[in-house]
Amino acid sequence: MKVSKFLIIKIFFIFLSSQLLFNISETNAAEEIKIIYGVFSRTVKLDSLKNYAKQGDTSRKLKRILRATGSPDAEIISILNKEFEIPITIASKLVYSEIGNVFLTRLSSIIQPPRAKDERTGMLALRASIVQGINLRDGKINLISFFEAYPTKMVILDVNALSKVMNKVESISELLDFFTKSPLEKIKTN
Repeated sequence: MKVSKFLIIKIFFIFLSSQLLFNISETNAAEEIKIIYGVFSRTVKLDSLKNYAKQGDTSRKLKRILRATGSPDAEIISILNKEFEIPITIASKLVYSEIGNVFLTRLSSIIQPPRAKDERTGMLALRASIVQGINLRDGKINLISFFEAYPTKMVILDVNALSKVMNKVESISELLDFFTKSPLEKIKTN
């Protein structure tokens, strides 16, 4: 009887000490996306967005937010599920390259962790999310897996910063189109 009590106590202390010494904390994953537009904000559960992407079912809150985009459900679902296939080694090299840093710097003004004081924090979170998202899906990533791999429980999505970047992208796109598709014809029609 004494031996079994002693053995139980010993096993308990071994288990307890191993938990303290070798405790590898579970990494956080995004659970919510906070969409900020000016002074207004709405929070969406990632599970709700994931369910919408898989089955098309929405909660009332998500339905209101999606309706505000003015895009049809099929288009939004297509964007959420669009997969990009890239080997993790190439993705890792890309996000640590000079071009990757420029891209992440711009993206960190749109997607950022809560209470981020500088853009470097956002860049690190984005870099981790991209690499981990690709790792979770064996060389593929989509928006849902990107957010699932985000290292904080909440992700901030700044719509104002997104629209500024989109305006720049559209104007750059128009400029490229202008110079690549018969610039004299464009001048004549304007």
